Amino acid sequence: MEKVLFEDRIDAGEKLAKVLKKKTLKLKNPIVLGIPRGGVPVGDVVACKLGCELDTIVLRKIPIPQDPEAGYGAITLDKTVILNKELLQYVNLTKEEIEKGIDEVYQEVLRRNEVYRGKTPFPDLEKRSVILTDDGLATGYTMLSAIKFCRGKKPQKIIVAVPVASDSAAELIEKEVDKFIVLHISHSFYFAVASFYKRFEDMEDEEIVKILNEASKRIGEKNL
Repeated sequence: MEKVLFEDRIDAGEKLAKVLKKKTLKLKNPIVLGIPRGGVPVGDVVACKLGCELDTIVLRKIPIPQDPEAGYGAITLDKTVILNKELLQYVNLTKEEIEKGIDEVYQEVLRRNEVYRGKTPFPDLEKRSVILTDDGLATGYTMLSAIKFCRGKKPQKIIVAVPVASDSAAELIEKEVDKFIVLHISHSFYFAVASFYKRFEDMEDEEIVKILNEASKRIGEKNL
């Protein structure tokens, strides 16, 4: 059984920020992008401690119909699809089922982006240091999609910072970014992000919007 490492996502963010502050990262106009929903409160603490901007990067895993908690890939706002081809060999889905899953998830990505961002465009990442956060990485494919999406925006560097990851996810992500920071890598065969948290409640859209609005206000006051 995995050991509980964090009280909640706020505690995870604080522990992550402490490690980030000790690193010599040479950040240039940094921005933290939290993957909703759980990566946003983690990212908010990191952004607050580093004194930088917080935003969200809306994308979603494509769930396996028989096991919705698990995903066989992810899709981004620009409809870039990253598939876990190795996993797809075992889930026995038809081409039509995969395409239907992609379309349904993409509609949810568009809905969430409108709720979280409204008419505000996605931030300009060119020549900026991007810190991507989530509350944990199971397969890593959602984070991989976020990396690919951000890479196309020509940032100065991409850093992934997460509290916990499976060993396979860590291996997948580390080679894709300039810096990979993870507090705990699990080698357990049965991996669940929630098992590392004492409290791991589902988050609602309203909570994400509130965090983003408060972070925006915080940066606005800082720049006065």
